[in-house]
Amino acid sequence: MKVTEDGDLNHRQLRNEGELQRISAEQREDADACVPLKMIETDNTNTNEPNEELFEQILSSENLNQAYRQVKKNKGAGGIDGMQVDELLPYLRDHKDELLESLREGTYRPTPVRRVEIPKENGKTRKLGIPTVVDRLIQQAIAQILSPIFEKQFSESSFGFRPNRSAHDVLKKSQSYITAGYKYVVDMDLEKYFDTVNQSKLIQILSERIKDGRVISLIHKYLRAGIMVEGMFEESPEGVPQGGPLSPLLGNIMLNECDHELEKRGHRFVRYADDLMIFCRSRKAAQRTMEHIVPYIEKKLFLKVNREKSKVTHVNYVKYLGYSFYIYRGEGRLRIHPQSIRKLKDKIREVTGRSNGMGIEERKTKLNQVVRGWTNYFKLADAKSQLKEIDEWMRSRIRMVAWKQWKRIRSRYDYLKKAGVSKEKAWMWANTRKGYWRTAHSPILRIALPNKRFEQAGYLSFTGCYSAK
Repeated sequence: MKVTEDGDLNHRQLRNEGELQRISAEQREDADACVPLKMIETDNTNTNEPNEELFEQILSSENLNQAYRQVKKNKGAGGIDGMQVDELLPYLRDHKDELLESLREGTYRPTPVRRVEIPKENGKTRKLGIPTVVDRLIQQAIAQILSPIFEKQFSESSFGFRPNRSAHDVLKKSQSYITAGYKYVVDMDLEKYFDTVNQSKLIQILSERIKDGRVISLIHKYLRAGIMVEGMFEESPEGVPQGGPLSPLLGNIMLNECDHELEKRGHRFVRYADDLMIFCRSRKAAQRTMEHIVPYIEKKLFLKVNREKSKVTHVNYVKYLGYSFYIYRGEGRLRIHPQSIRKLKDKIREVTGRSNGMGIEERKTKLNQVVRGWTNYFKLADAKSQLKEIDEWMRSRIRMVAWKQWKRIRSRYDYLKKAGVSKEKAWMWANTRKGYWRTAHSPILRIALPNKRFEQAGYLSFTGCYSAK
């Protein structure tokens, strides 16, 4: 098979076992390295066969090539060595043999991850660990082989970072429980889950299913690789650093123990990554459930439950994955949580800000991306009236940008006159001393920049995208 890199150079096929084939570059927008990688399905592993030779499957040409394609597709920033994804192929071309040999001999040592802190809504930060691109390749290769094995064991009530399962699926499952009469929930919050995973317990769980000690040893090395913080090395005796391809799978493997315990006890629940909700028919039942499950999580899995954030409440007061719930005529329904609306408006303010340096076309493209992506995610909600209000607010933001761009009195006068405003009113508004935001809401700008003009210019609307869902 002949393949190209970035559409320019042709490379010969690499025939030897374990060698990485060169592939064509994926042309997509840069992905944030801190976003968890999407779990993909793979046919590389026969889950019915003994897994003593999993290490050979991980290092097979087919699996490594697939891992390379996925790393290339996800892009993202480099680790502490500074190597970028586009530099991975040249590196493998020169060092693939020694890399594979060190992996087979057990002498390979993963590089410490680069610490990145992402601000959270509560003012705190989420700590992420960005592996080097070489380590991302190896982690991806491991995840592709282990994922099908553990998929057979995972609960039907678990949805995060699994093939063919999404946030929409977990929300629909929640709706079905509410409609069935389970109106009270244990909203469980695990404190700094990925940072506090007990590595010994995780290795024990892995060893019960994975009989190839070389795979267990390599995973353990990644867990203990350490972290670089502002040039200083820190050990990682606990936790699973978020940011690598292997982290979501390991997180699910650990919490799968909790899933099966809940199933044994007959509970109805949903889990998306570490966001767990247990549904009950009454507040008393939910309180009993809370009292009984917390000791299991803390004493058996050695995880820490955040008692301040964990609560027993009615479904009406729950925020889950950006949505909230309500009951209408006995049916569980979804709406958009007010906090999600605030975050959306903050994003639109950022795009329509006066000092972001964007031109008209770039701003329109960015706004359309926000509108399309946000509406696609919240399409399950009952939100027509909310989206209509947001559309009006967003158009006012665009009118404000236009008013700022016209700047001079003469320019404003000319634009208003061309829009059909009388000379007297055009001159009066061109000289107004009202602020930008107040002027954006004025009838005069609604005449000069009507909604129809936004449509003709190619601006998307939330109501339009929502109606087309």
